[in-house]
Amino acid sequence: MASGLDTQKLFAVFKSRPDILDDINKAADTPSQVQLFNKISSFVYEQIGDQQQPGSSLKRRRVDIEPTQNGNTPAIKSETTIEDVASENILLEIKDISVSIPQRKKFELCFTPKHVYARAPNTTTPVPGITYAWKEIECAFYLPVPEKTQVQHNYVLFPRNSYSLSKSTTPTEDPLVFTVSAGAPKPGSIGGPNAGAAAAVSDSYTTLFHWAISKCLQAAGNNVQIVAADPAKFHSKVRQPHRPKDPAVHVKAFRGSKDGFLFFLENGILWGFKKPLLFIPLDKIAAISYTSVLQRTFNMVVEVFTGENGDDEATEEIEFAMLDQEDYGGINESYVARHRLQDRSMADQRKAKKELAENAKGKKGAEEGGDANGHTDENGMTELERAQMEAEQQLQDEEDEDEEDYDPGSEGESEGSGTSDDDDDDDEDAQGDEMEEDDDGDGEEEWERNA
Repeated sequence: MASGLDTQKLFAVFKSRPDILDDINKAADTPSQVQLFNKISSFVYEQIGDQQQPGSSLKRRRVDIEPTQNGNTPAIKSETTIEDVASENILLEIKDISVSIPQRKKFELCFTPKHVYARAPNTTTPVPGITYAWKEIECAFYLPVPEKTQVQHNYVLFPRNSYSLSKSTTPTEDPLVFTVSAGAPKPGSIGGPNAGAAAAVSDSYTTLFHWAISKCLQAAGNNVQIVAADPAKFHSKVRQPHRPKDPAVHVKAFRGSKDGFLFFLENGILWGFKKPLLFIPLDKIAAISYTSVLQRTFNMVVEVFTGENGDDEATEEIEFAMLDQEDYGGINESYVARHRLQDRSMADQRKAKKELAENAKGKKGAEEGGDANGHTDENGMTELERAQMEAEQQLQDEEDEDEEDYDPGSEGESEGSGTSDDDDDDDEDAQGDEMEEDDDGDGEEEWERNA
């Protein structure tokens, strides 16, 4: 913050809008502007009634009840103060780390048994808004920084309520994003009681932070694992001009007017690295489709479950624009198909044919019993999904039987008579033809999967 600004009241008023805090810090370059911003923050602070003892208004967090990401169960945020966090024993501190979100600046990162926080050099208290409880971390990522000549990676820690899938909900927290190089930490940059243990894993920043973050999460009873992008599972077909030998694990994409990068990960899709970051877990994706398909670019629309108003089936669409056409095959085949995400841009007739073929094979495997469990495990179907497929197949079989019962050539024959063994033979032949068609369909499906 610029010198003279009342940082305590400014943060208390605008803690949910760090972008406004950044703008105020940049604009407050004269004494008159500093005075003006202080007056505005004091007035708003009094209006919202967040009055506490002098010196503690910034440090005291309100006890709020906010909806969780699925909109069903409220999460109660416990009362915590920056003084409480500062009084915790520091296990490890790492200096000269470039933080980009919530604030773009170099800080010292401090690890305590309960929190990780940023601290300005030569200070002893956490930076307002950059304090995270280990037990609140929902997901953690380790991703390469795109379009850099030198190899760099971003660590991304998402606490609860730091991203929203619904347009009507604004995140109340910012994720923590900081960047590390591929080299080893500088001598003297690691401190704290665990510095000796950290030295054994300090061949690079990556091994150091993986070890420190994983240990702290585990000690806090949080089983979140650090997820990294795997080029063997997904990589862009577009070559990186600055590092042509390294496959890019990101895809350029616009979200609204902001340009950014999509990462197709094993547990979901992440868009970064501009505010607000967005992470879409796989279990929240209802469908992926494609629009505005042009010669060189296309748009990708992700339909997500928002759980708005307690409705588990409520969905909204999130669109990413201007993806390179070269990446369509990789996204659709290596990610959408592999994770069995529904592609709604497929023609209805073709989609229905594929679903019927899969249903028929699922029923055949269940009747044989030999590979039924194996097919279920490979498809990842639950009991409910399998029961639904069997019900749909039963309806289809009933329709087929109705069609077989109808014989346009039977007019003029007496009812209940005239039935011969020839008719039975015809029925058996028809059933045999259907079985052969089913077998052919199974072969086509197996061929497609193997391909």
